[in-house]
Amino acid sequence: MADRRRVNGPVGATIPPVFEDEDVQVQATQRTTRSRAPNGIRKMYLKTGVTPSASGSAYLEIETSGKDGVSGLKLSCTVHGPRSLPRLSPFSPHIILSTHVKFAPFATKQRRGYLRDPSERDLGTHLEAALRGAIIADRWPKSGVDIIISIIEGDQGRETSGAQGDDTWDMMNALSGCITVASAALADAGIDCVDTVAGGVAALVRGSGENDTARIVIDPIPSEHERIEAACCIAYLPARDEITNLWFKGDMPDHDMGIYSELVQQGIQASKLANRVLVESLGETVK
Repeated sequence: MADRRRVNGPVGATIPPVFEDEDVQVQATQRTTRSRAPNGIRKMYLKTGVTPSASGSAYLEIETSGKDGVSGLKLSCTVHGPRSLPRLSPFSPHIILSTHVKFAPFATKQRRGYLRDPSERDLGTHLEAALRGAIIADRWPKSGVDIIISIIEGDQGRETSGAQGDDTWDMMNALSGCITVASAALADAGIDCVDTVAGGVAALVRGSGENDTARIVIDPIPSEHERIEAACCIAYLPARDEITNLWFKGDMPDHDMGIYSELVQQGIQASKLANRVLVESLGETVK
């Protein structure tokens, strides 16, 4: 028997109308100028132990940029494990790593779905590859660990990237943050790693004019640049001088291989700067 006292919602999803005046629309299309140096990154706040019920947890926040507060990242990571695998699962001599990255429905201007889309699954694949090179996996045979990252607030520059036809640049910024916060959560969980891995992004940007020369910047934001031609996201181990994951995308000249090397070197520099914040945060936790 149906409950006649309950007011049920509509069967289909409804989207409330949003009315914006012309001034707001003009401000949305305007670009912000980059106020920091080409080799500078935005300020970061990192704290571990924010979720007591998990084996390890961390929270990462990257400051907003611009007068209107354009762009910013807020990520929360929890680590569950290591724990024994089910009895019927095949024997594994090393730990089984499972990564899950999900945008909150309200994280971006375009509302996200509750199920993971292909871009979020790609972030999880890149994150697993980046962390697998840092974890000492053979210390936990037939064990598993789950790493769950919730992107509470994504880069608001996704709307600008969508207008350019590609939002991969914001995905790279999100991946670099996921790598850094997951490394802090693994350290908080007491899982042995060869080094603290951190993520960094470098991009080749160019102005709107045809004669404008291209330059390389780190920690790029699409809303601060007229055009991003290529970018790379790097997961780097500073103590071992190793790269555990490299994600490169864009259009680059084939005859000039020096640009590729310079782009990778700048991505490594961005990873080192993020690693300093990571090490200082872990040092404060130990004290």
